[in-house]
Amino acid sequence: MKIVFLLHNVYAIGGTVRTTLNLAAALVEHGGHEVEIVSMSRHRETPRFPVDPRIGLVPLVDGRADSADSALPAFREPARDFPAAEKRHKQYTLLHDQRVRAYLEQHCDADVVIGTRPGINVYLAKWGPKRALRVAQEHLRHDAHTKKLRAVLARHYRRLDAVVTVTEEDAAVYRSRMALPGVRVLAVPNIVPPAPVPPSDGTSKIIAAAGRLAPGKRYDLLLEAFTAVAAKEPGWELRIYGGGAQEERLRTLVAGLGLTGRARLMGAVSPIEPEFAKASIVVSASDAESFGMTLVEAMRCGVPVVSTDAPLGPGEIITDGHDGRLVPVGDARALAEAMVELIEDDTLRRAMGTAALESAHRYDPEPIVARYGLLFTQLRATKRRRAGQRLRGRAVNWARRKARSVRGTHSRGQEGTRHEGRGHRAGGTAARPRTP
Repeated sequence: MKIVFLLHNVYAIGGTVRTTLNLAAALVEHGGHEVEIVSMSRHRETPRFPVDPRIGLVPLVDGRADSADSALPAFREPARDFPAAEKRHKQYTLLHDQRVRAYLEQHCDADVVIGTRPGINVYLAKWGPKRALRVAQEHLRHDAHTKKLRAVLARHYRRLDAVVTVTEEDAAVYRSRMALPGVRVLAVPNIVPPAPVPPSDGTSKIIAAAGRLAPGKRYDLLLEAFTAVAAKEPGWELRIYGGGAQEERLRTLVAGLGLTGRARLMGAVSPIEPEFAKASIVVSASDAESFGMTLVEAMRCGVPVVSTDAPLGPGEIITDGHDGRLVPVGDARALAEAMVELIEDDTLRRAMGTAALESAHRYDPEPIVARYGLLFTQLRATKRRRAGQRLRGRAVNWARRKARSVRGTHSRGQEGTRHEGRGHRAGGTAARPRTP
């Protein structure tokens, strides 16, 4: 079976790039499939992440300053088919629209085509080959999309065969809030390969955290919590890995909280597993997580994770009290208390680390590939039945729109009659002759 992934930019660094490459390699290795990654854009010669040589790469638009594409008029015009409500819209051009359409309609010979972000999924819905299974992956939460974008997606996702989220909770949200007759909506978690390093022995006095230095990751809350930990456990330090817009603000906060030398901003590091393996605890203070790759990466290193019970991923990854701890979102005190609990109880910390390493096998490549294989088989077997469901859904929607239109016309007609009646009564009164 030939499987094609449509990816924003395989040459960039990002969670979706990494998870797509992991899945693509696993589909080749464990599924025996032919896999191709079609990159909407290209900005450098080679990808930053290693790519399995058995995977084909097809860049569509070369955005480098000296490329032939950058001199084309269509490259300077904004995209018309990529949704304007999608946050990446400014990175898409008319040339992207043209190249994607040409690829999907004229050159794509895949059995399965998988889109990996909302705007790309719209491309897939509009132009994806009808003979292929068309699958939309959602790496962001339903509620992370704007209302305007959700309306666009609801209209286009009806043409697809499946929508795959990374958490069961998010799949339930899509099923309840987006009517998609004939479209299978389900969750398949990301593959997180085994760590390339030996697991942590749990003896270091290091707490680690990793991710973009962005407001939603709540490193300010983590630093506030660590202030209490540092006062009680003077030998422990916090290491934060990642880069982003909040770096200077967080450096100022570290100094302001008196944590200089105890809390360190380490910069972006890839791969992160060797750093996690040096730690005894990994912490996440996020307000929301679509999945939580770093949580599983830490567990792969035999490290227990203390995380906020943020929607949607942590609660499906961590079993509180078994392989980590879950605390309320935004609660610095609870975060600090959970860290101190693991610091003070060596036996508990190491037991949770062992359990975390075992729990992480849920994200091995083999079971995830098997789930996708089962999905493809089921989609192919039900293709005709689901097409009928889509047609019936369209008929129902048409009937509802028609009924609303008729009711609206009727209401406007009644309103006009009432106004006309009042006019006749007023005119009749004025014309009535007075009795002498």
